[in-house]
Amino acid sequence: MTAETPVQTTDRSRLLELIKELAVVHERVTLSSGVEADYYIDLRRITLHHEASVLVGRVMLQMLDDAGIAFEAAGGLTMGADPVGTAVMHAAAQAGRPIDAFVVRKTQKTHGMGRQVEGPDVAGRGVVVLEDTSTTGGSALTAVEGVRRAGGDVRAVAVIVDRSTGSKERIESEAGVPYLFAFGKDELGLA
Repeated sequence: MTAETPVQTTDRSRLLELIKELAVVHERVTLSSGVEADYYIDLRRITLHHEASVLVGRVMLQMLDDAGIAFEAAGGLTMGADPVGTAVMHAAAQAGRPIDAFVVRKTQKTHGMGRQVEGPDVAGRGVVVLEDTSTTGGSALTAVEGVRRAGGDVRAVAVIVDRSTGSKERIESEAGVPYLFAFGKDELGLA
């Protein structure tokens, strides 16, 4: 792990403030996994926000660099991962690095080119599967499977917020790749 620069610390701190302010909703909800929770972390309020999306790209790219993950493309299951992949692509471009984004459909198309992974080809390339947040790891695992079928070399799964509900253990066990997260739910003040 390398020491963070003041700019990286500021990016991370500001992104955490924005997540707490804009994305954490305190009410009883049923998550896409079917699990009920007393709060909802709506990270689309962050990944699609004019200030926060820039920070998402820089924080996620720095986290992956600090972990030593080398990759050429980043993306995940549509729709939660789409703006995260785009943010990482733009942050990399600003740093002079050629990292592409991609989108994984839930199922392979039955028409056109019949692709499940859209965007620049991932075949033979090192990729990171992204997600905004994860409860069971199901979306990320669907994306990993689709990318591998398309010939991509999945190097890691990375999320903005980990809910501490077993995703890390499931993904590392089933996909056999590291699971990284920028923030834990404890950092958001959630029990």
